Formats: sequence, C-alpha cells, structure tokens
Amino acid sequence: MTAISLADVTGLVLAGGRGSRMGGVDKGLQKFNRVPLGACAASRLALQVGRVVINANRNLPTYETFGFPVWPDHEPADYAGPLAGFLTGLARCETDYLLTVPCDTPLFPHNLARRLADAMVDADADITMAMAAGHSESDEGTPKLRPQPVFCLLRARPQINSRTDRTDALADLRDSLQRFMQRDGRKVGAWTAQHRTVLVPFDRPGDAPDAFLNANTLDELQAMQAR
Repeated sequence: MTAISLADVTGLVLAGGRGSRMGGVDKGLQKFNRVPLGACAASRLALQVGRVVINANRNLPTYETFGFPVWPDHEPADYAGPLAGFLTGLARCETDYLLTVPCDTPLFPHNLARRLADAMVDADADITMAMAAGHSESDEGTPKLRPQPVFCLLRARPQINSRTDRTDALADLRDSLQRFMQRDGRKVGAWTAQHRTVLVPFDRPGDAPDAFLNANTLDELQAMQAR
C-alpha cells in the first residue's frame, strides 16, 4: 500500500448527537474558550486534511456559519449515534479516506491524521483507530491505553488488497456499515471488529496527556476550560 496523501482525506466532525448528558443541548454549539466546540474541532482538523465537513442534525444554519459544509444524517431525527455520522460521511465522501473526530474533544493531536494514515499503510488496514490513556491505571500504576473509537481513519472506497491483488469485499465499509446498522448495531467497536482495524497508540514522549480529553457534560466542559 502506497503512502497516503493527506490531501486525499476528508475530515468529518461528528456533531450530530442528541447531547443527552448535556441536558439535550446541541453539544457542538457549546463554547470552549469562547468558540463553539464544533468550530474548534473543524478548524483544528482543517490543518491536517484536504477537506473538512461537519456532521450535524439541528441548527444547521448556525453550523454553516463556521465556514465548512454541513452534512446531516439521512434520518436526522433518529440520533442514531456516531455510526450514523460514519455512514453519512462514507456515503458522501469524495476522497479515498475519511477521518472522523468528535466535536467534544477540542485538543486532539495536531498530527492525528498523519499518524493514523502512516499506521494504515504499515498494516494495510481498512481502519485505524486512536488509542490513548484513560482515567484507569495498569497494575504498574501507569495510565491504561484505551481505544478512542470515534477517532478513526477509514478507507472510504473499496481498494485492491495488496496481499491478494483482489478487491476485498469487506473493504467496502459503507455497505458493511449499512448492513450492521440495519441489524440495529450501534457500537463502533463491534463494527470495526469486523474489519482489518489497527489501534494506534498516542503515548510517545511529547504526546499531550489530555489530547483526547472530552466533555460529556457541561461541568466537564467548564473543568476543561479551567485547566
């Protein structure tokens, strides 16, 4: 598999959720350092990929003021979780690769796209997923690395499998995801487990320990701003 040009990656900011743990507010419009979370994520992602799109299901005119295209889900009223955003991105993406990030993690790494892309090439994977320290610790007292399932780089189009010189049916992630969701599948990890998925640790010296810190509640968002 040849090196991936980041110009051939579409970045998708996932802001289409219900925001239940924030009391039902539109999470992507909540402010982080006076800037809406959705705008923070989109601007950060724009420095890494060829094109950025926001996946949102309400307040679309407001999201459009951020300066990026807005793609609602096919069934926006369902609020079917991040996989619905994945499916929207895969269905509309015009590049070979799609990078997903959530709107509630405004400090994600500046080299996220490059490292996920390099890992995809090295492993000839269909999906690469970030892995970073969580709140729990290992037996040695160091933070455990945990998958960050909504930080994914996906092959947006079927490609020739370099090991078999054939188009791999499972590499058509859009069709696979559509079938998975038709069976009421909602967990990102359960779907990615069906494909060649590689976890990419973000634990190098110099990696920011809070890069994947996210805000599920308004209190957590306030605490994040106070750090």
